[in-house]
Amino acid sequence: MTNDIASMEKISQELKIIQSVIEVEMNEDIQEAVDRGNYCAAQIARTGKLLADAKIHRDRKLNSEVVANLKKVISLPALTANKFIDALCFDENYLVNWCDRVNRSCTHQLDWCRTLISKAKAEMSAFPSGN
Repeated sequence: MTNDIASMEKISQELKIIQSVIEVEMNEDIQEAVDRGNYCAAQIARTGKLLADAKIHRDRKLNSEVVANLKKVISLPALTANKFIDALCFDENYLVNWCDRVNRSCTHQLDWCRTLISKAKAEMSAFPSGN
């Protein structure tokens, strides 16, 4: 199972590519909506996997850092200890948050594509060609 976990570098590379595509503004062309919808649907699944992988990296780092800094963590108040631990896992937390945001962006864009396609269908029904 652990062989299937993408490295943090691979996760970051994939997210950069997906992010660059979803940042492109879309017009209301139906074929573009279909294409973008298909892309986003695939990326929802992919970013979900990347998110799970990023969380594994964070959990591993968290476990090792807590053990390495146990004396410090125990001596701190709970809120401070949590902030300290978050700081130890900064890169991993960033990657988890980025995966989550890209996944949600793809989900929202897929919803927008469905809306555009539904609108086009309604317009075609209301104004059939040839009349």
